Amino acid sequence: MTPEITVLDRLLEVSELFQKDMANAFAGTPLTPSRTRLLWELAATGPSTQHALATRLEVSPRNITGLVDALEAGGYVMRSPHPSDRRAIIVSLAASAEEFVRDMQRDHAELSAELLGAVAPADRDALLRGVEAIAGRLRELIEADEQRRAAGESRAAVGE
Repeated sequence: MTPEITVLDRLLEVSELFQKDMANAFAGTPLTPSRTRLLWELAATGPSTQHALATRLEVSPRNITGLVDALEAGGYVMRSPHPSDRRAIIVSLAASAEEFVRDMQRDHAELSAELLGAVAPADRDALLRGVEAIAGRLRELIEADEQRRAAGESRAAVGE
């Protein structure tokens, strides 16, 4: 008997398809999903310290250094000293990457419109509400799991 295809199955399929699409889009470039996410963040928020980027992207300081190193080597970002904190480094999009990021944003908007175009206009609001509800619930489940894990680690650390 073939198992019923669930909403989760479809969401996982969509996730895999997005990963394949991104891999195809950036094939032949030094861009990985993590590096692309960093570029996207800089485009959205402007120049930032490496520490702030690591926090927003939820990666370690060591990981953000590697990402910035690779993007700097590829000419996508540049580092400069922080104007008031000599320990901090500001990361910003390189001028040569700004057009690339604008193209990436345009492609993103076009794909979004193309995908939403596959849904009947009368169903679009419901789809968006449903996707947001699912994403919100998944965020809650992840946060609760992280809190349980942290509480367990705290008890283990004090020998309970």
